Amino acid sequence: MAHMLFLADFSVMKPDPGLIFWTFLIFLLVYVVLGRAAFRPIQKALKKREDDIQDSLDEAKKAREEMSQLQAQNEQLLKEAQEERAKILREAKDAKDSIIAEAKNEAKKEAQKIVADAKEQINNMRMETMTNIRNEVGTMAVDIAEKVLRNKLKGDQEQENLVNKLVDEIKFN
Repeated sequence: MAHMLFLADFSVMKPDPGLIFWTFLIFLLVYVVLGRAAFRPIQKALKKREDDIQDSLDEAKKAREEMSQLQAQNEQLLKEAQEERAKILREAKDAKDSIIAEAKNEAKKEAQKIVADAKEQINNMRMETMTNIRNEVGTMAVDIAEKVLRNKLKGDQEQENLVNKLVDEIKFN
C-alpha cells in the first residue's frame, strides 16, 4: 500500500519540491549546453545570413543605381550622337548647296564670258567684213569712176575743169 500511498499523494496541482528542483536544474543545464552548443552558432549563422542578405540588398540597390546611371548616360550619349548626326547632315547639305551655288555662279560667269567673247568676235568680224566690203566697194567705185572719167574726159580741158570743181567741193566740206 505504500505504493498506493505514493500515488495518492501525487497531485498535479501540488508538485513535489524535489521534482521542481531537479526539473529546473536539468532545464538550466540543457539550456546552458544548448546555448553554447546550438543557440550561439545558430544565432551567429542567422546574424551572418542577415548580414549577407543586407549586403546583397545593398549591392542590388547599388547595381540598380549604377544601371540607372548607365542608362541615363547611354540616353545622353544617344541624344548627343543624334544631335551630332543632325549637325553633320546639316553641314553636308549646306556644303552641297554652297558647292552647287558656287558651280552655278562659275558656270554663269563662264557663259557670260563666252557670250561676251563671241559678241566681241562677231563685232570684230562684222567690222572686218564691213571694212573689206567698203574697201571693195571703194575700189570698185574708183575703178568704175576711172573708166567713166576716161571715157568722158578724153580732152585735157574737161579734166582740168573737173579737178577744179572737185577741189572746190572739198574745200567747202
